[in-house]
Amino acid sequence: MTLLNRIIIMITALAVTLSAKAQSSYRGDIATPVDSTATISLLTVAPGCEIYELEGHTGLRIRTASDDMVANWGLFDFSAPNFVYRFVKGETDYCVGLWPYGYFMALYREENRRVTEQVLDLTPEETAHVISLVNDNLRKENRIYRYNYVLDNCATRPLAIIEKAAGDSIRFSIPEAMDENATSFRNVMRIYHRNYPWYQFGIDLALGSGIDRQISVRETGFAPVVLEKIAAAATIGNDRPLVKSETVLFNAPENGTVKAPTPCCLTPMAIFCALAAICLIYAIRAARRKSICPWINIIVYSILGLNGLVLTFLIFISSHEATSPNWNYLWINPSCLLVPVLIRIPSAKRFLRGYMSINICLMALYFIIVLFGIQSPNPAFYPILLADLILSSSYLQITRDNNN
Repeated sequence: MTLLNRIIIMITALAVTLSAKAQSSYRGDIATPVDSTATISLLTVAPGCEIYELEGHTGLRIRTASDDMVANWGLFDFSAPNFVYRFVKGETDYCVGLWPYGYFMALYREENRRVTEQVLDLTPEETAHVISLVNDNLRKENRIYRYNYVLDNCATRPLAIIEKAAGDSIRFSIPEAMDENATSFRNVMRIYHRNYPWYQFGIDLALGSGIDRQISVRETGFAPVVLEKIAAAATIGNDRPLVKSETVLFNAPENGTVKAPTPCCLTPMAIFCALAAICLIYAIRAARRKSICPWINIIVYSILGLNGLVLTFLIFISSHEATSPNWNYLWINPSCLLVPVLIRIPSAKRFLRGYMSINICLMALYFIIVLFGIQSPNPAFYPILLADLILSSSYLQITRDNNN
């Protein structure tokens, strides 16, 4: 698999992040009226090995005298027309369904993923309100919703229902188990994607500055495994704990079935450091010979330009909220394709000199944006930027010397 294909796959894959597997599900409603024995529980599934499972999964268990069901907001239909294109474009239609509790548990036992239950300390009236809201979500006209990677997903939906049922009186505090780096949406993702650096590289490339803002403790709950932590420390009002009891329903590794870390030599940082080293060696040799070898420029700027086309689609065509504004577009955009097209045309030398000068200025502007914390770059961006800077500077130096 080429580097370009790997990057494109990583970018495309983010469209299905946080989703549960699309299995057939029972879709009905919870029987009412509800007696005093009914309980509501948050079920948290440990991370899986697939990229859309890395933050785990959340279900809302509803037990009444006649039902024991799990409401699942992570369903989607792979058979829908143009499914992949619509997801990449941002038309991410998910739906809610009810699964029998036994079916839900059997699925994750088979995958050997830990399942934890947090029984919520709700009054009978609040419990009835939760069930009413879930039933309303299950109505045919409400079942499908427009999924949002960090704002509206399988974890935020049940949390919003619980908050509404409790009269918006839930207070969240920072739990002891909370990672101190969980200060933005992007940083939370990085915590749980650390073993999948190419996936995180794709996210950092495709998603813009909107996911770098400071977020509240409540907002960190977009990730199911974090929702479990903040729910355990939350209270209804000033003194009533949100969680009454916590039980491990299926005991498996707490970190789930996440794959082992990518070998260091195959990470984006290693690959792009090697690229920067190659560009530096080329620049030194080119300076000595006072001649430009076009092939390294063609390869590097073709990769940048083709990925710039992907960013153009995500920023200007797709409806993903998190893809714009994206300041990576300053240095990775379709204009990079001008280099492989024009570098072997002698009459285009003056034009390319102007392009390379502007390119260096745009990279400098990007570093200022990073310095002020407007958008957080992936660490592997730095060797790419260094390679770009080396090639641009080398072209300017050699063409200037040759003109003299």
